Parts: sequence; structure tokens; C-alpha cells
Amino acid sequence: MDSWVLGIDSCPKGWIGICWSGMDLFAVFGPTIELTVGIAAHQVDIDVIAVDMPIGLPDRTTRIADQLARNVVGARRSSVFNTPIRLALEASTREEASIISKRLTGMGVGSTAYALRDKALEVDAFARITSYRLIEVHPEVSFAQMNGTPLPEYKKTWSGSEHRRLLLAAAGINIPDSLGSAGAIANVDDVIDAGAAAWSAKRVHLGIAHCLPENPEVFSDGLASAIWV
Repeated sequence: MDSWVLGIDSCPKGWIGICWSGMDLFAVFGPTIELTVGIAAHQVDIDVIAVDMPIGLPDRTTRIADQLARNVVGARRSSVFNTPIRLALEASTREEASIISKRLTGMGVGSTAYALRDKALEVDAFARITSYRLIEVHPEVSFAQMNGTPLPEYKKTWSGSEHRRLLLAAAGINIPDSLGSAGAIANVDDVIDAGAAAWSAKRVHLGIAHCLPENPEVFSDGLASAIWV
């Protein structure tokens, strides 16, 4: 029996997932990560789930995983932001989050990082209750590994999108023209990023992946914090 993995990326209306066995592939969409996993799990047995969202929220420092990921992606380093500390993410406004973060870390919280607040806290809650092996990935890190060097093109450009699709196809992830209702909801770059997450999930399943850092950090939430590739 094929072993299935699930790569998940957030999108404006929820979560897009690419479920991949190494041969077969299908897409799922759900308004929450728990429902997205549930829809996929209703169809196949899932071994590893990879999500493009921080797992393990720091208390007073930046994460080593974020620092190392920026080194890996080169020109795409702006796509890797510092994960805000837990107390900052739990703040109800970005202004309050920045005040808290500056007091504890000396740095504020950017609008892009804070915009992912709800999704980050959703994954944080899901990681505490799921029985699946759930890992964190960053698509740009995955694509750099696939390509053997960081990708020069921004993912939302035509060249960037096509380069990433070709890399996925070369790895056996052939995303079809039609993904059903999931394809009608998710953005192109979100689908491609979910494919990259599935690629890293399969590497974890096969035992050939590595993580940044080599020894995951553990903060007060008790979750292993590392980016897998």
C-alpha cells in the first residue's frame, strides 16, 4: 500500500492541501487546518503532514530555524520572517504586539508577520491535539533543496511560478490542470507551495530529510521547533 503524505499551505479562504503518495496526487481544501486534514484522512491513510507555518513559538528570542532558513534561500530571504514571540502573537493588535515584542526582544513585529497571527495560532493549537506527525516546512527552503541552489525568481512572477512547477514535476509531483473545487479557491502560488510541502513531507517519511537547526529548539510550549527539508 502506498504511503501518503499531506503538504498544507494557508490561503486567503483557509488551507490548501496536496496529498501525495509518490505516484498519485489530489488536492483538498478546508476553512481550518483540522478540517483540511480530516478531508484528506477520510480518503487515504496519511503518514506525515507538513505545513508552511511556524510550529513552536518562541518566548523571548528569535528562532534559530528562521535564521538558518534565510541563509538557505539567498535572494528569497525576505520570504522568511522572524516568528513573533508567543505573547506578541496573542496580542489583539499589531501595535500592542510590537510593544510587547520590543520590551522582551528589542524588536517590533512587522505587518506581514502579524497578518499570519490567526493562522499561526491555529496551527499552534492543532499541533497540541493531533496524533499525526506534523512538521514545519518553508517552501522556499524546499525549492532551494530541489534546485540545488536558491531560486532567483519571486514565486508570483510567471518565471518563478513555472520554475517551481517544473521542479515539482521533476520530483514526481505533477499538479494537474484541474484540482476540482480546491483549485477554484486557492491561489496558484499557494497550490505550488503546498506541493513543495508535500515533497518535504515525503522526504521525512523516507528518512532522508534534515531539519534546521539539526537539533530542534524547544520553547515553553514543549513543541519541537525546526524547519524540515
